[in-house]
Amino acid sequence: MSGVKRTAKKGRPLLALFLLLVLLASGSVVIQRFVAPPPTFLMVSRAIEGEGLSYRWRSLDDISPRLVQAVIASEDSTFCAHNGFDMKAIERALQANARAEKRGSGRIRGGSTISQQTAKNVFLWPGRDWIRKGLEAGYTVAIETVWGKRRIMEVYLNVAEWAPGVYGAEAAAQHWFGKSADALTAREAARLAAILPSPRRYSASSPGPYVRRRTSRIQAAMGTVREQGLAACVLG
Repeated sequence: MSGVKRTAKKGRPLLALFLLLVLLASGSVVIQRFVAPPPTFLMVSRAIEGEGLSYRWRSLDDISPRLVQAVIASEDSTFCAHNGFDMKAIERALQANARAEKRGSGRIRGGSTISQQTAKNVFLWPGRDWIRKGLEAGYTVAIETVWGKRRIMEVYLNVAEWAPGVYGAEAAAQHWFGKSADALTAREAARLAAILPSPRRYSASSPGPYVRRRTSRIQAAMGTVREQGLAACVLG
């Protein structure tokens, strides 16, 4: 019996630490529902490496609705319908990755929603380990519950990387087009969305063939987003 008591006592500090971490994480989610997030792990690490940091927070009201439509069209067409996870997209990604592994191509396809990407960018470090993926799932549920879709989109557009050292829609619009994010045309918004998967590789202002083709597909899909109200949870 005394052994059980000693084990229980030893477990108390771990339980207290766990509860403290949960409280800190929960508090951070609640605070950032109303306050702009600080620079992310990725921003800070890249700045330390010497890339610089261009990060300008803008309210969603000061970002062109065309960019909202473009990222929904390109990144997450079911954004307004899911609760943080798109199981069909995850299944498709797993199947595609299994086929790629068989071919030996090594190309990894993701199935993350905008909510998952936002949770990862704001709260976690870069990487693909299982601990980080587990925390990402937890934070995704938290921001879907506490923030709601409009806030998730606002934060996503403000912390996404759009070029080396360039983060957020305002900095991206200035960097690539020399204008504010609220003045982006449909074509410019589609170009920004087109380079999102590899913003360190592609140019939005002087696009190559791949980005031009992807831009055209995204612009066409933006019409579907408008017609079917796929951005209604953000734009009303």
